[in-house]
Amino acid sequence: MRAEFDEKLSQKLYQRLSGVLQPEQILANENMSAHTTFRVGGRADIFVEINHEHELGKVLGVLQEEGLTRLNEDFYLLGNGSNVLVSDDGIRGVVLHLSKAYSTIQVEGTSLVCEAGATLAAIAHKAYENSLTGFEFASGIPGSLGGAVVMNAGAYGGEMRHVVLRVRLMTLAGEIVEKSAEEMHFGYRHSLLKEEPLIVTQVTLSLAHGSQQEIREKMEELAARRREKQPLEYPSAGSTFKRPEGYFAAKLIEEAGLRGFAVGGAQVSEKHCGFVVNKGGATASDVRALMTQVQQRVQASAQVTIEPEVIMLGFEE
Repeated sequence: MRAEFDEKLSQKLYQRLSGVLQPEQILANENMSAHTTFRVGGRADIFVEINHEHELGKVLGVLQEEGLTRLNEDFYLLGNGSNVLVSDDGIRGVVLHLSKAYSTIQVEGTSLVCEAGATLAAIAHKAYENSLTGFEFASGIPGSLGGAVVMNAGAYGGEMRHVVLRVRLMTLAGEIVEKSAEEMHFGYRHSLLKEEPLIVTQVTLSLAHGSQQEIREKMEELAARRREKQPLEYPSAGSTFKRPEGYFAAKLIEEAGLRGFAVGGAQVSEKHCGFVVNKGGATASDVRALMTQVQQRVQASAQVTIEPEVIMLGFEE
C-alpha cells in the first residue's frame, strides 16, 4: 500500500486524468464491493474506467509522470472482479477498470480477436453464434478475458493456454508488444503476467469449425453441472484455493471437517467445499480470516499446503 498516496496527490491525479478522459470515467472514493463478485471491500481513492487501448496508454503515462510506477502496488488493474478480494480498508491508489466498452469481439475465420474487457461468457456466445468450438469450457467462468489470461483460467479440462494464439500487451511505459502462446509461459494458474508487469489489451483465440447444435449442447451440459455442484446462489470469487499437486482442495477441506465452517458472514460452501461464499453481510476480513483458518486446518489434518487462488488487493502484509 502506498502511504504517500494522500489527498493532495489524489486531487492532482484527478485533475490530470481529467485532461485525458471524460469526467464520468474518473470516480473518487468508489466502493469496490460494487465491482467484485464477492460483493465486499472498501473504497478506492480513484477508480478509472478505461474504454480503449489508447486511453490505457494515456492513463499509464500520467501515472508514470506522477511516480506511480508499480503495478499492483501503486495502481491496480481490474476486469470483472471475479477472482479478487479487496480489503475492507479499500485501495489506496488508483484502480484501472476495463469497462464494458473495452470488449469488442471480431471473427476472423476460425479465430476470435477479443479486447481484454470482454467477458468469457460473451466470447463463448460469439463462438457459438459462429459455429466455432473449443471455448465451451469457459462459458460459465464469471471473468473477463484479460484476467483469464493472467491466471490461465480453466474448467472442465480446458484452459486458456489451449485456445490462446497470441496476446497483445502493453508495457507500463505504454509500449505495445505481442507474444505467442509459447511466450506466455502458461502453467497451472500461471502466465508471463505473473512474472512481468505487462497488461493484456487484446487476445487472439484459435478455435475450430464445429456443429452449432453440439456447441450449444456442450455449453448447456456444463452450465447444468455448474448449477448442480457450485454455490452460484451466493457471491463468491469462484474456486478459492489452487489444486495442490496430487490432491483436490475441496476434498482436503471436506476431510478436515470444514464443510459449512463460517467466520462472520463468510462460509465454506455446504454445496462445494472448494468455494468460500458470502452468505450475507460478510466483510473482507471475514473472508480472509476464514481462508487462513481453512489453510491452517488442512495443513494440520493432511500435512498439505493449499494456496489461495484469489488475488488479495489492499491488504497490509
